Amino acid sequence: MMKTQTNAKAAGASVARAAVGRPSGSAGASLSSSSVAKNVACRAAGKGNMNANAAVSLAPSSMAVQEDQVGTTTFTTWLLKQEMKGNVTNELAVVLNSIALACKQISSLVTRAGLQGMTGLAGDTNESGEDQKKLDVISNDIFSECLKTCGRTGTIASEEEDVPVAIDQTYSGDYVVCFDPLDGSSNIDAGISVGSIFGIFEPNEECNLEGKNIVTESTDGDDLDISQQEALLHCCRPGKDLLSAGYVMYSSSTVLVLTVGDGVYGFTLDTLIGDFVLSHNNIKIPESGKIYSFNEGNLKGWSDGLKEYMDFVKDGDKPYSSRYIGSLVGDFHRTMLYGGVYGYPGDVKNKNGKLRLLYECAPMSFLAEQAGGKGSTGTGRVLDIVPEQVHQRCPLFIGSTKEVEIIEKFLE
Repeated sequence: MMKTQTNAKAAGASVARAAVGRPSGSAGASLSSSSVAKNVACRAAGKGNMNANAAVSLAPSSMAVQEDQVGTTTFTTWLLKQEMKGNVTNELAVVLNSIALACKQISSLVTRAGLQGMTGLAGDTNESGEDQKKLDVISNDIFSECLKTCGRTGTIASEEEDVPVAIDQTYSGDYVVCFDPLDGSSNIDAGISVGSIFGIFEPNEECNLEGKNIVTESTDGDDLDISQQEALLHCCRPGKDLLSAGYVMYSSSTVLVLTVGDGVYGFTLDTLIGDFVLSHNNIKIPESGKIYSFNEGNLKGWSDGLKEYMDFVKDGDKPYSSRYIGSLVGDFHRTMLYGGVYGYPGDVKNKNGKLRLLYECAPMSFLAEQAGGKGSTGTGRVLDIVPEQVHQRCPLFIGSTKEVEIIEKFLE
């Protein structure tokens, strides 16, 4: 027994001598010294003698956060690092994880929709008067259930629902989540890419309805109760107040793209491990791009300025390329990566276009600005608009900063 203790002491002494003996400029010396310091601190802590300096050296705030590695960093790990940086709270991380879980389930359903009879119409219309697909209804239920059971959301608002819903079973956080569970669902039967879009607000500390110019009647004309009016007030806020926004594209691969206010990051679902893995690190929209994405079938009803812009992109030695899928998530994802501009303007029939401010325009514009791009109505910044209705629509021009500014000049 005595011999064992003597050997241990000798080994410890040799490690200490090796650490001191190496040149101070070597990486090995730095690493060994750090390890020794931590070991000493741990021993001191075990004896109840940790001094102030040792405590500070082990504090999480002083720990260096390693760089994210494309192909190996999972979404959960990335969220933990964002929490260490102070970009998200623990409660917000729970909400984002619940959204990721919902999107994994929806991805599986989209892939198997044609085999399990989930294509076609559900036989009803949503609040916006659009025919609901079967997957619209199922996706909405999945999204709502995941957000309700995570215990960190106080209010949820869905593009498929008439009014926002206040959540009773929340434990902390009380975040407000606005989402479109399945954007572009008209493409489902044809196997074209679709997606989910979400935006997250922090809760209002004070919810005072007095003097607020917000529509508080349901589409059926029935007055809303106080809790429903408060839920509306929680949701009807400008996009510049968003804490986080993102989308998930269901295509040849399932890709989650989001921001927590510190850049834009993309994650691809690895079905072998069942988790999103970092695939696009710190996405930046090119400052300009020769791709425009508009539904020119509506050209006849557009303003003269926008018609002139359409002539502009087709003129010259190098005209723009036209790319239009008919799915906002798919078109915007391409614009994020390659540059250019996506537009859904108002026309004679729909003065403010058909895209919803809370569920589509604001989250996408928040992403665009975080990636160095721009989101505009043609006359102003999308993120500055304060909604007066939960299903309010607005024109949208989004993408490369220079391309959006060109459109704004034509619309002056």
